[in-house]
Amino acid sequence: MTGSAATKDAETDTPNPLPQTTRETTIVRTSILGIVTNASLAALKAAAGILSNSIAITLDAVNNLSDALSSVITIVGTKLASRAPDKKHPMGYGRIEYLTATVIAIIVLYAGVTSAVESVDKVISPEAPDYSAAALVVVSASVLAKVLLGRHVQAVGHRVNAGSLVASGQDALSDAVLSASTLGAAIAYLVWGISLEAWVGMVISTFIVKAGLEMLSQTLGQILGERVSAGLAEKVKTIVAEDPTVLGVYDLVLHSYGPERLVGSLHVEVPDTTSAEVIDELARRTQERVYQRTDGQVIVAAVGIYSRSTSRNASDMRRRVKRIVMSHDHVLQFHGFHVDETRHLLEFDVIIGFEAPDRIGEYHQIVREVEKAFPNYTVCATLDTDVSD
Repeated sequence: MTGSAATKDAETDTPNPLPQTTRETTIVRTSILGIVTNASLAALKAAAGILSNSIAITLDAVNNLSDALSSVITIVGTKLASRAPDKKHPMGYGRIEYLTATVIAIIVLYAGVTSAVESVDKVISPEAPDYSAAALVVVSASVLAKVLLGRHVQAVGHRVNAGSLVASGQDALSDAVLSASTLGAAIAYLVWGISLEAWVGMVISTFIVKAGLEMLSQTLGQILGERVSAGLAEKVKTIVAEDPTVLGVYDLVLHSYGPERLVGSLHVEVPDTTSAEVIDELARRTQERVYQRTDGQVIVAAVGIYSRSTSRNASDMRRRVKRIVMSHDHVLQFHGFHVDETRHLLEFDVIIGFEAPDRIGEYHQIVREVEKAFPNYTVCATLDTDVSD
């Protein structure tokens, strides 16, 4: 919730959203590519693993199969999330993408746990593998295929702002490393006669479980509600601050209704001489410009107003209060200052960072210091929350 200063560089932190139909088609096509690739690799590895009696190759096949299933779920989730808003869900169904990502994470976790159980069983009761040239070719080819698939899917995911694709791409790159370790175990057995099958299987299982936990943590964070990216926050504030009537932009709050739909509010500071008609036009202008210049990704549902006192006495008081407030180490911002000379009322907002050991205590200390500096005024300070940069 810092002020309105922003740079053009910050705008590049957030990908430009694509039209919904284009984005949906891109995600579906990329997911189908993942399904075909992973299903083919799973079938080849399963056959190679069974024929060579290799637990590592077999677990690698299971991992590819779970990846294919994840891509199927991604397609279903994308289709459901693209449904038009209705009376029951006026903000649309975009959050379904977060739910499908959670389901994918659970599937990955299940695959990892079952793989670990199977690997432990093979450690206790080992069986000698019998690698064939065909098995080694299959594993080698899968390493290359996974690297190419991972890089492509991840790039597309970033381009269309699809978290499920980004996660799938990262998972594919991790799979390439795991397949390479399987190939290494095979070479070690053929050259030195050392069987590392079960142990490599345990390593693979560990990586699968780790990936599942990371995916689950990320999607649960999105469902709970996360801080809007610094790049997007600066972009929105820059758009609003360009208006000549605006003296400052504060309190940006955006709620996610899916990767491509953010709805929220903000405050703008204007001179206290601004008429209601001008404020009304400013609010409408702000909402329209933000919506258009973010390609419909951000909807500003409400524009709050801070009235900045323009009298000389109020300006002097503002400088003194700001100096008191900003002298505290954990204060991030001071804004919304207003003086009512008739009622002897002094108002302002202050943001204290979450890292402060005692935010409430520091807030009360600030109020006491301002009251001491202005004993003839009633001090009404609001402790704002640090919700955006």
